[in-house]
Amino acid sequence: MSLIDSHCHLNYEGLAERQDEVLQAARSRGVRGFLNISTKQKEWSNVVGVAERNDDVWASIGVHPHEADTHPDLGAAMLIEAAGHPRVVAIGECGLDYYYDKSDRAAQRERFQAHIEAARATGLPLVVHTRDAEEDTADILTREVGKGGVAGVLHCFTGSASLARTALDLGFYVSLSGIVTFKNAKELQETAKIIPRDRLLVETDAPFLAPVPHRGQTCEPAFVADTAAFLSDLRDEPLDELSAATTANFFRLFDKAAA
Repeated sequence: MSLIDSHCHLNYEGLAERQDEVLQAARSRGVRGFLNISTKQKEWSNVVGVAERNDDVWASIGVHPHEADTHPDLGAAMLIEAAGHPRVVAIGECGLDYYYDKSDRAAQRERFQAHIEAARATGLPLVVHTRDAEEDTADILTREVGKGGVAGVLHCFTGSASLARTALDLGFYVSLSGIVTFKNAKELQETAKIIPRDRLLVETDAPFLAPVPHRGQTCEPAFVADTAAFLSDLRDEPLDELSAATTANFFRLFDKAAA
């Protein structure tokens, strides 16, 4: 079995202190690659540094919507420059979060637009966070994909089936985290069944959202194997086939990692 954790935060507390151990534990469960995600500018060098030290780790460059207010000067040029590093394979995570509203919504949309422009200029895919902002997310992505040169993934998907279909229609991928294993995630589980195998990714969002049977623990990239096993049962697909497909999908979308 070969899996990729398409979204984790290896520099966050809970993982950073034992990074080598965490990576080795995941490798022992068949995890062959990790996309280490940045959420604020001051993290960029450290996030990239992990990828420099590990051949199976890649990095993203971006600013989470929660951090939009603290990055008023963030523009596409800054992202483009940082994304020129050979280990950077994605722009993000970026997007909109109207659930917590930790940043002004207009600022969130402006920063999201900067990421989109950087993705178009670099040819790198977007890693999109969206929560309680489905209409604006769908409208922005529909408009920008229509202009050409924009691809990506809705990460840690918890939205409606309608948003999933919109994303799929736009050529985006949908990534599922440990949330799909939760008992109260029935609607998400139904949505998970309709995602085409060639558009599905799996992730942990570690150190958050540990899947069953690890609820309450610090989430680790190794646990992506548990999410994949759950999806295999849910979708009635052999685990080795689902794992191979999600791995192939990762390298198709993040083609700089494949190169």
